Amino acid sequence: MQTAPKKVVNAWAMYDWVNSVYNLVITSTMFPAYFEEVTKGNNGNVRFLGREFVNTSLYNYALAFAFLMVAFMSPILSSIADYKGNKKNFMRFFATLGSGSCSLLFLFKGDNLLLGIVCVVLACIGFWASLVFYNSYLPEIAAEEDRDRISAKGFTMGYLGSVLLQVVCFALFFFPTSFGLKDGTQALQVSFLMVGIWWFGFAQIPLSVLPISSKSERKSKHHVLANGFIELKKVWLQLIHMPVLKRFLFSFFFYNMGVQTVMLAATLYGKSELAIPTTNLIIAILLIQLVAIPGAILISKLSGKIGNIKALMICVAIWIVLCYAGYLIPKGGIMEFYVLAACVGFVMGGIQSLSRSTYAKLMPETKDTTSFFSFYDVTEKIAIVIGMFSFGYITELFNGSQRNSVLALMSFFVIGLILLFFTLQAQQKAKS
Repeated sequence: MQTAPKKVVNAWAMYDWVNSVYNLVITSTMFPAYFEEVTKGNNGNVRFLGREFVNTSLYNYALAFAFLMVAFMSPILSSIADYKGNKKNFMRFFATLGSGSCSLLFLFKGDNLLLGIVCVVLACIGFWASLVFYNSYLPEIAAEEDRDRISAKGFTMGYLGSVLLQVVCFALFFFPTSFGLKDGTQALQVSFLMVGIWWFGFAQIPLSVLPISSKSERKSKHHVLANGFIELKKVWLQLIHMPVLKRFLFSFFFYNMGVQTVMLAATLYGKSELAIPTTNLIIAILLIQLVAIPGAILISKLSGKIGNIKALMICVAIWIVLCYAGYLIPKGGIMEFYVLAACVGFVMGGIQSLSRSTYAKLMPETKDTTSFFSFYDVTEKIAIVIGMFSFGYITELFNGSQRNSVLALMSFFVIGLILLFFTLQAQQKAKS
């Protein structure tokens, strides 16, 4: 196949620009810090649905629940999209759900905890469910030799867009009175509203340009709601006979468990465990985004020279070192946190982009790309559920301390690295 026209490719990459503001402002920087701040009374313990939680653990559990819902919904949604050819409609629905939920966080002030948790869950579902259909466009619009480059372009656009809005939110936070706001807390609330408006507004560009997928030529013998899970079973039965792709997915399951949990829990770890001020946390996360742009590009070029699997092994090895460094950072170690943030940023974008394009390269030729990417997505989400639940549960076991949770993440990366080694062996054997 040939790569789609530049206009279509740019529109596809634009959706990363659109939704990455959620990942940065809501999940990575401002909202976690805001949530910890407005729920830190009573020694950080909160009561939710009749049970008392450590506030940071409740946040981790809420995200784990959201990802569990996405993992369950993805096969059903993918099945409907594949057989009816309306994946773009699903992208539109979940983008609207996510952006609307972000906007409603403007009303969350700490005392209305149910509203905050529900909006966090729905925004997460909206973001990740829309990515199921967004990612499945990649093999449809890009020739195999262009997928690494186009995938990296998407992540680069995402970092640029998210950093741009983050700088605006940063200005609101530091100079609230200059913008007619009462204080930094109100500035954070306005930031959540801006994320929702940005996400919904810019999403109209890719949604107007991306092609409408054709309906599957196959006739389903099963109910459309059950068919997605049957499709996952079919994908798995194909994977059994594809040792390289099967081993890659097992390794991805473990190292992605670490990557995503670090991204989702880093701000709460810095705020609650390391006592890093909110201002410094925002600077650190902004630094991550800036460093991630050249990191994604350089790691993409590295994969072109030494191969995707070897490049991923280098990235995962660096993550192992970074987790141990994070465990050792002293309380109040702002400069150490900055250095760690810069290193995390460099490998963060690269490993995500390279994982997506590696999967696209290794998967077989098929018209039902959404089913294969649904399998990838379910693998990713179940990994996140386990990672976030483990992080929150271990934190509660150790009376609110999150340092041992970081060591658990390091073990996930170690397992992922070992499995990548076996993936490389299978790949070399297949070529010989």
